This record gives sequence, C-alpha cells and structure tokens, in this order.
Amino acid sequence: MAEKPVYLTEEGKRKLEEELKFLTTVRRREVAEAIRSAKEEGDLSENSAYDEAKLQQGFLEGRIQQLEGQLQNSILIQKDGRRDKVDVGCHVTVRDVEFEEDETYLIVGSAESDPLKGKISNESPIGRALIGAKVGDTVVAHTPGGLLSFKVISIE
Repeated sequence: MAEKPVYLTEEGKRKLEEELKFLTTVRRREVAEAIRSAKEEGDLSENSAYDEAKLQQGFLEGRIQQLEGQLQNSILIQKDGRRDKVDVGCHVTVRDVEFEEDETYLIVGSAESDPLKGKISNESPIGRALIGAKVGDTVVAHTPGGLLSFKVISIE
C-alpha cells in the first residue's frame, strides 16, 4: 500500500529533518543511557525507572519512524507564482460570510499545520473546501461545529 504524500514547505521539511537528526543522535543516546542505568539497579520486574525508560524508547522509535515516513513521502511545495486558484502553499484571505470577518491562512500539508499561527492543512475541513477555489468564489466547509461559509478575497 502506497503512503499518502506529505506536502511540505522548505521550512517545514528542514524542521522535520532537524527533529529527526536530534532524535536519532542526542535523544536516542539519552534513552539508551537511561535504560542502561536502570538495568544496573537490579531486578527489572519491579524497576519503575526501567519501565519508564523502555516506554520512552517506544515513543521515541515511533516518532522516528513517523518522521522518516513523512520525509520519504514528502512533496516539496513549489512556489510557481501562479495564483489563480487556491492550492497547497498559497496564502488565501477569506471573509467569513456570517460574521463578515477576514482571515488569512497559509495552506500547508498536515505535517505542518498550526491553526493558531494561521497554517491550515489541505486535509482540514476548511482547507479541503478552499482547494481549487478562485477569487470571488464562496465555499462551504463542513466542520465538526457545523457549516461555515467563506468568500475568497485574495490568493497569494
């Protein structure tokens, strides 16, 4: 089964690569040392430090695998200058039809989404609704809180 593509900006890819490097070099060594130290304490069946270190190792290795998969399946978002419709990598300004408030979003892949910083995933309800829209279009997003309507004001 093919993995789904992970859309990343150059900055996003760099951040994932930096995190992966930190986890595989520094953090892996720290966790291995914690396991070694806990083993020296003796009986592992009642050793909470050993159990905690092994749990940390599991989470660490899971995150490393996740990052490696994301980077392996990454597609770098190209800025081609063409902005006639909303796509991944676009800054899009929309007006909430109900409240008449403007918001600007950067459409990114799910690995980089950070709604509090205005970065929304192309897979989110609002991101999905906006993909392919043109200036002047009104789109409806099916969100967990109900339907939201937005008019596309500008695309950069």
